[in-house]
Parts: sequence; structure tokens; C-alpha cells
Amino acid sequence: MGKLSIKMYAALCVLGGEVAYVVCLIYGTTLTGPAAELHHDLFALLPGFTWLSAGSFIAGAISVALWSGIGGSYIAWMHNKSLKA
Repeated sequence: MGKLSIKMYAALCVLGGEVAYVVCLIYGTTLTGPAAELHHDLFALLPGFTWLSAGSFIAGAISVALWSGIGGSYIAWMHNKSLKA
């Protein structure tokens, strides 16, 4: 496998992170009881997030995008550095 485009890999990680974020939010609305409480508490770990408010949805999406982009950039950079020149 050749070198990875850091920009492209990071963008794909952001896309995947955002899709997972939305799917998890939708799934969380279907839960009840202790499972719902745990799910909502896990989302509360995102900075500025409160369950099902528009502002926190955007704040959570930005947080997920930033961390996904940073992670994707790091993974692609490490992959590229590990290749023999």
C-alpha cells in the first residue's frame, strides 16, 4: 500500500464520525429506562452537550468532527512515516 493523502483520510474519518454521531443520537431516542440514562450520560461527555437541544447537537458535531479529523490525520501521518522511502 502506498502513501495516504492526509487530507482525504482525515476528511473520510470526519464523515464516518459524523455518520456514527447521528446514528447514535437516533438510536438513543429509541431507548428507555437505565439504558437511555447510560446512553445520555455517555453523550454528556462531549463538551457542551445536553441531550436533544439544537445548540448542543451542533457543539457535539463540531467536537466529533475535530477529534475525527485529528485522529485521521495522525493515523495517515503515522502510516506514511512507517513506509520505507
